[in-house]
Order: sequence, then C-alpha cells, then structure tokens
Amino acid sequence: MSVPTFRSQAPWFLVLIAATLPSLASSQTDAENKKLTLEMYLDLESVSNPQISPDGARIVYTRGWVDKMNDRRESSIWIMNADGNKNHFLVDGSGPLWSPDGSRIAYTASGEPDGSQIFVRWMDDEGATTQITRLEKGPGGIAWSPDGESISFSMNVDGEPAWSVTPPGRPDGATWTEGPKVVTRADYRQDRQGFVDEGWQHVFVVPAEGGTPRQLTNGDWNHSTGRWTADGSELLFSSLRTEDSELSWRESEIYAVNVATEEIRQLTTRRGQDTGPLPSPRGDLVAYRGSDFNTDTYRNSGVYLMNLDGSGSRLISGDFDRNINNMEWAHDGSGVYVTISYQGARNVHFISTQGAVSEVTSGAHMLGLSSFTDQGFAVATLSSPQVPADIVSFDLDGPITFRQLTNVNDDIMAGITLADVEEIWYESLDGFQIQGWIIKPPDFDPSEKYPLMLSIHGGPHGMYNVGFNFAWQEHAANGYVILYTNPRGSSGYGSPFGNAIKNAYPGKDFNDLMNGVDLVIARGYVDEQSMFVYGCSGGGVLTSWVVGHTNRFAAASANCPVTNWLSFVGTTDGIGWYRNFENFPWDDPSEHLRRSPLMYVGNVTTPTMLMTGVDDLRTPMPQTEEYYAALKVMGVETAMIRFNNEWHGTSSTPSNFLRTQLFLREWFKRHEQGRSITF
Repeated sequence: MSVPTFRSQAPWFLVLIAATLPSLASSQTDAENKKLTLEMYLDLESVSNPQISPDGARIVYTRGWVDKMNDRRESSIWIMNADGNKNHFLVDGSGPLWSPDGSRIAYTASGEPDGSQIFVRWMDDEGATTQITRLEKGPGGIAWSPDGESISFSMNVDGEPAWSVTPPGRPDGATWTEGPKVVTRADYRQDRQGFVDEGWQHVFVVPAEGGTPRQLTNGDWNHSTGRWTADGSELLFSSLRTEDSELSWRESEIYAVNVATEEIRQLTTRRGQDTGPLPSPRGDLVAYRGSDFNTDTYRNSGVYLMNLDGSGSRLISGDFDRNINNMEWAHDGSGVYVTISYQGARNVHFISTQGAVSEVTSGAHMLGLSSFTDQGFAVATLSSPQVPADIVSFDLDGPITFRQLTNVNDDIMAGITLADVEEIWYESLDGFQIQGWIIKPPDFDPSEKYPLMLSIHGGPHGMYNVGFNFAWQEHAANGYVILYTNPRGSSGYGSPFGNAIKNAYPGKDFNDLMNGVDLVIARGYVDEQSMFVYGCSGGGVLTSWVVGHTNRFAAASANCPVTNWLSFVGTTDGIGWYRNFENFPWDDPSEHLRRSPLMYVGNVTTPTMLMTGVDDLRTPMPQTEEYYAALKVMGVETAMIRFNNEWHGTSSTPSNFLRTQLFLREWFKRHEQGRSITF
C-alpha cells in the first residue's frame, strides 16, 4: 500500500481515501514479495454448510464471494461427488438441504414478490426448480418433514399496533406528517433488523411441491425453529409462552406443536433455560440443552434427555463444561455428536445416552461438522491459522483422517507467504492461565524491532480462535506483530473462567491483557514506543478502559464501544443488560459509574480514534459520541469515524472492511515512535 506523506497539506482522511487502492508500482512489489495484499480480500471465497446426500454419493454446499460492483456478499449452491470430483455450480441461493430420499434439495434464494423465498430443486438430470413460497418476510430454519411431503420454517408475523389515534380535520388531499410510532414492548428493536416490536416469530409448514404456508404456532410470543419428530406428527421448539415472558430473564421452555391439529403442549417446566430440542431418530427421546436459573454472567449449558412426553428428564453431559456450538443425533439413536469450542479450537465430541463423553476429533483447528450419513461418513468445514476454510470429509467411527474436498482459495493464495502464528500461555492475576497467539510478519527477523497491535475480542464472552483471519494476516504483511488473547470472561475455558467477570467488567481482564503484552515485549522484538491497541464491541469497551488506565500505547482505536453504562443499559437493543449489575442504576449508580470508561477519561493521554456504524443498535452511536466529546474537552487527540451501511461492527460491507483495515493502520502509522499529527 502506498503510504501518504506526512507533509501533505490535504486532510488526513482525504489522503487515506486516495490511498485505498495500491499504485501499480506497489502492486508489482507486493507480487514479487508474495505477501498478502488488501485487495485480495475482494477475491477471497467462503464455503459453508456442506450437506451429504442420504446415499453418501454427493455433497451440496454454499459458496460465498464478494460482488465488487455492488459492494455486497453473494452466495450460490455448488455440488460435487463425495470424493470431491465434479465440483461445479448448481444454482444461486444458500442453505441447501437434501430431502429424506435424496431426490430433491430445498434452499433459499431471492424470489417473487421480494426478498428471500424457499425453492425446491429436483436432483435428476432435468433439474426442475420450483419456488414454493411467496412470502412477505424472509423464512429461516427450513427443514424437511420425514416423509418429504412438507417443509417447515420460521418467519416473523406482523402484529397489530398497540393503539393509535386519528386526529380530526384533515382536508381531502392534504399531506400530513406520518403518525408517530407507538412502542409498548420491552424488546422493540434488534441490531441488523431495526424495529421488531410489530411482529412475532412463528413456526410454519408448507407443502414441498408449493402451496399456502400454514402457521402452526400462535400468540404474542417468539418461537425458535421447529424440529420434526421421527413420525412427522409434531414439531418441537423453544419459547416462553407465559403472560410475563416479556420481562422474564434467562428463561425458556420446550414445546411441541401437532402439525395436523396445531395443538401445543409444554414439555419442560423448570425455572431456567431449556433450548434446542432434538427428537431422536427412533422417536422416543428428545435431546436438548439446558441450565437451572442463575444470575451468572456466563454459564455453559448441559445436555439433557427426556422422553417425548416430557417425562424422565436427566442430565447426560455430567461435568462436561464446554461451549456447545451444534448438536445432532447419531443415526442409530445411541447419543449425540456435539461440536464444541474449547481453548481456541473447535472439535467434535460424542455424548452417549448413558452419559459417557468421548472425544471424536482433536487438533488446533476450527472444525464445523454439518452433515453425516448412517454409515458415519461426515462432511465439515475446516480452517487453521494459515488455511482459509475448505470442505473436508472424514469417518466418525474410524481413525480421524481429514480428506480435503475443495480448494476454493488456492488460486489467489498460491505462492503467498503467510505470517506464522505462535500459541502462547501465561499466568495472570489470581493464578488464571491465559491463552493467546502471536502473529509475526512473513519476513520476521527476531533481531529487528516491530510495531505491535494488541487486538481485543468482543462479547465479552467471545473466544479468539485458531481459524484463518485475513485481517490479522494482512496487518502482519504490512510489518506488524499481532497479539490476540482470551482474557478471563472468554468462552471456551469453562464456566468459572467465563463467569470471572461477573459484576467486574472491565476489571482484572485488563491485567490479563497487559500481562500478555509484557510477555511479547520480553521476547525482544517489539518496539515499545510503537505499541497500539484496538477492539470492537466488548473489545471497544476494553480499549477505552485500557487508555484510561495506562499510557503505554502510542495510539488506540476503540471501535463500536460502550463508554457509559448508565446511558447504555437503556438504549441498547434489549433490556437484559440492566441485569448485568448488582443494582439498578436508580437504586445505586456507583457500580455503573465505576465500570464506565468515560469516568476515567481524565487519565487519557493516548491518541484514541473511534469507529462505529451509524446504524448500530447494539452499542449505539451516542456511546461513541459521548467519549469523543469527552476526549475533545480534555484535549486528547481523537477522531470519530462514522461508517455508513453498518449496524454493529464496521466490516459487514466489503468496502468497509477495507476501510477498517486502512483507517486502523493510518491512525497507528501517524503515532509510531511518538510521531503525532495535528488535525
């Protein structure tokens, strides 16, 4: 990337825009050095949701790419033989699912009258395709009935406005201001959706050959995706169908709805969370995840079994304290396969109906199991620190050997020298063992000094992992050492570790981060005058906390942060954050103030940039504006970057990902070794 001269008289943000695309000369240099370049991001493809046909012969999957002309991500469905041969485009769309007999696939794609619709394609030589829904709202969670005659899905259904008024005296043909929006629900908006207070999520079924969808659930409640029982007579889902559900916290139950009669029965009754019901293939049992009611900030759910009538509930996962991402029954009904995230990796375990837990796969990779046959032939996505995700196959019942079936990014990654990724462990306060990783530039020389980027994850109950990360690799290709860690509060290390920040966030997680920085400095290759810190969401919280508690960083970027808990808890997209403090702020605001980065802005001397999406409803823009104004009042060097076409985060739009990378490096470059620019 061509770097603008600091002697330029143009405003820095205009200089940056001019530098967005590399010059021909720099592109040639990059090609000679065989390093990752930013524009390669636009050619990077993704694979997801591979599904093996019932006979084990063919695999369909979703393949994603960037539409450069329209600045958006698109997807299509591809198909290949089970050995990876004859890999080719099938149809535009995503999320393909085989019918039980393997004769068809159902998927979603753009259709009439607008938006996402459900389609069915016959998988014979003719390949006839039918759009089977014409919905006003997009469907989700599609699933075939066991006999292949119907498809279930979930969809938002508009409700009636709470109430309205009609002012008198409007002349015929007059143009009056649109009436106000009447809001009466507690959960009335969601990030990436906007206002959701006028509708409820319900379960539907539609004939697989097309027809009129039939709504199976009712009432003013939200319902999860339905899962078919073995005989196809019922769909199981989670919800909380009680009068006080709107104000209930961390409570849900499991229900069944009869497909023919639409009668709903409740299967679980405990106070707590019961979710993700999975009827067994034999039809006698239901596996689900659950936990008793608690006020912990973080707790992993256990795996339970119950009879189909709701009786005989029992925990089968014992003390297996892991973060479960996905769960599916073995075809013989002997237990469930669970995909778990643990210590920065993702692997598969098996939990038998008798309660035995066994490891199926292991390794420092991100494995996403999505489909397997009766014989245990499985397909999944697999990624590692230097390898973008591709589709692999393996045998669930034999020695685990992954066979790579796709190579979707080999064309752009061929010959590229990527940065090495080193795993580290170190001790922090209270004896906590912290895991992290160091990424070093591709041409790393331990005798040289490099600028450091400390990257902090969000959540706060998130988990940095060993999957391929283009953003970090591209920063490393530009000469930075990257440090990323999982401080206390992170998921993937058990419930006590995740819950260690209960009513104490931010707090000692700051020390976990700083101890990691100290470890890297001790290696001798970091320029201590050119250290930088950034993060988004929970990472933005901690970044703004860091600069209020240390001046060791030359510059920082607090992206989509929370800076004032008092103003945040009532303006984010949900009222649950009120429960993450010991007291309500009107009873005792001291904890909210003590934990707010804004209260420490008087200590800040670090040049601090803020980047937030203008449509963000999770950490709304006023959180950024409050901190920006405070920094300005205190005379701290700052800049506020307001990203268009972004909800929470700054990188969902392809061009905004590029801008995020460039803005970060431009801000940091301007403060290397104490160098500063006045705006």
